[in-house]
Amino acid sequence: MKWLVDAQLPYRLAEHLRNRGYDVLHTLDLPDTNRTSDSELNRISLDEQRIVISKDADFVSSFVLQGVPYKLCLIATGNIRNADLLKLFDRQLSSITSALESADFVELSSSDVIVYS
Repeated sequence: MKWLVDAQLPYRLAEHLRNRGYDVLHTLDLPDTNRTSDSELNRISLDEQRIVISKDADFVSSFVLQGVPYKLCLIATGNIRNADLLKLFDRQLSSITSALESADFVELSSSDVIVYS
């Protein structure tokens, strides 16, 4: 499973997932860094079959209307400390990855993983 972490999420999340054996890019790893456009992230996601992790509701719109990105993990926790976000990912990572094996869009709240088919 390959991931693409959007700009408004911490680089530490990408490192955290890498430490768990995943292939992860953060926007800071890309040539335009955090200025990389959503359309470019969608292109990378499709070309490399990467799951976009984002807080940006614009990705929900593009997913519903245009079928991009490849897959989406929307973070819907509101403001959350980076350390708490990493703990939440640790608690929910197996649920997220299991859901994304068959679904294309999941939402991570502070207490649940919601799967959209």
